[in-house]
Amino acid sequence: MALAVSAIALASDLNGPVKAMPRIGASDLLIQPVGNNWPLYNGDYSGRRYSGLAQITPENVGQLRAEWIFHSPNSNLLEATPVVVNGILLMTSANDAFALDARTGRMLWHYSRPVTEGLVDDASSHHNRGVAILGTRVYMETDNAHLLCLDARSGHLIWDVPYALGNKNYGATSAPLIVENKVLVGTSAGDDGVRGFLAAFDAESGKEVWRFWTIPAPGEYGSSSWPGEMYLRGGATTWMPGTYDPELNTVYWGTSNPSPVFDGAPRPGDDLYANCVLALDAETGKLKWYFQFTPHDLFDYDATQTPVLIDGVFQGATRKLLVQANRNGFVYVLDRVNGKFLSATRFVDKLNWASGIDASGRPIRTSVEPTTTGTLACPGMIGATNWFSPSYNPSTHLLYFLALEQCELLFVKPQRFEEGQEFYATGSKHSRGDVARKLLMAFNPESKTFAWRYPQAGAGDSWGGTMTTAGGLVFFGNDSEAFEAVDAKTGKALWHFTTGQEMHASPMSYWVEGKQYVAIASGSDLLSFALP
Repeated sequence: MALAVSAIALASDLNGPVKAMPRIGASDLLIQPVGNNWPLYNGDYSGRRYSGLAQITPENVGQLRAEWIFHSPNSNLLEATPVVVNGILLMTSANDAFALDARTGRMLWHYSRPVTEGLVDDASSHHNRGVAILGTRVYMETDNAHLLCLDARSGHLIWDVPYALGNKNYGATSAPLIVENKVLVGTSAGDDGVRGFLAAFDAESGKEVWRFWTIPAPGEYGSSSWPGEMYLRGGATTWMPGTYDPELNTVYWGTSNPSPVFDGAPRPGDDLYANCVLALDAETGKLKWYFQFTPHDLFDYDATQTPVLIDGVFQGATRKLLVQANRNGFVYVLDRVNGKFLSATRFVDKLNWASGIDASGRPIRTSVEPTTTGTLACPGMIGATNWFSPSYNPSTHLLYFLALEQCELLFVKPQRFEEGQEFYATGSKHSRGDVARKLLMAFNPESKTFAWRYPQAGAGDSWGGTMTTAGGLVFFGNDSEAFEAVDAKTGKALWHFTTGQEMHASPMSYWVEGKQYVAIASGSDLLSFALP
């Protein structure tokens, strides 16, 4: 494949406003909370999307203004969260990577790679959610599941490793995660008949260190759900970044739904390890424990939502917690040391696939399932929430996430697997009379209560995530094409900026030359805001 790289020499810019190289060490990634830099997709390893910056407050956020806008030339719907290191911003759009002056938005270099033709489903849209950085190397996934290593100073390609072979339906849409000297990557196509996995590569050489297959092979624990060659088609992909606890040396990663999506007959049983959060040894990739949110999923309820890591008091004891607002309509609290189920709290009114969650964490299923004539399922296949990021503020002890009240008609029609084709076994339709509504939620995992709910004005189409700050704010993409800030304690609306474009990305914050910035991608643009 022909590659094209255009670059503006970064070295010349060191004499101008950019005064440092984009360099970060493995120890720098351990800093919590993040401040001047935003070095990972979620800011830090915990997935909290909490910035320690406090220059912007509820008292002055009304003065926030757009400082610069960067237009991406090759995408009309950005999904990336930028990474910022030493005043240099790194972002992706399709198979392209950009380095910008984080203060002005001026482009420093641009790596360009043609999009891949003939991909299936999400990968065919060429969405990319960002980069990872270690030392002076930048890592990104491509739409056809290659891991690229670029020189952070120039954008030049250092190495290119294809990591998903044997099935043309594989793709990739995530941002990698750096753990010590390893780069962790997953794939998309959980709806398209592939065998999911999480893989780790040596950050220096690009050689594979370990690989954990999320669908058991014949004879392995959990393989009874995958007769014949179904284990090669089972899904359970890892298409969003996970989180990491350095003290436990454990990686936490969510997996997608099984395939075929709406037809459970070819995959009897619980369908491990689909719809799970996996706890893996970061050094070896071996499974420590798993928790399955939706056994034998028939509704497309991926569990790839961010597993947020919180150290807090729960039921009178200090514990290491994992909290996830799940696509199935419940927000879960687990002990992340051993995976023990602690609680599940329903967060949407429209929920009919289960009547509750039992004491072991297993859903109490109703008779609702897809049929040939269509069955009303709540939430619909989009889910009660989705991949857009939650955030957690340690001062308020609240988890913030966007929820969707919506039902859909789900249909089933048996389908044979074919490469180059989706493997849904039919699909969904909007239910007449059902009015979708988006809400911003503030949930206290310790008390299992909601501090506040902020209903959105719109058609339920927003896919913008959240970010919270030490300044007492929550920033998020609302449901009326605006970037908004609310009071983290009360949910009071304080400021908004109408972009006029859909948001399918999550915000972040950084510091350059005495000023705090907040940024978010909207449509084909990246916007950065600061106080005057």
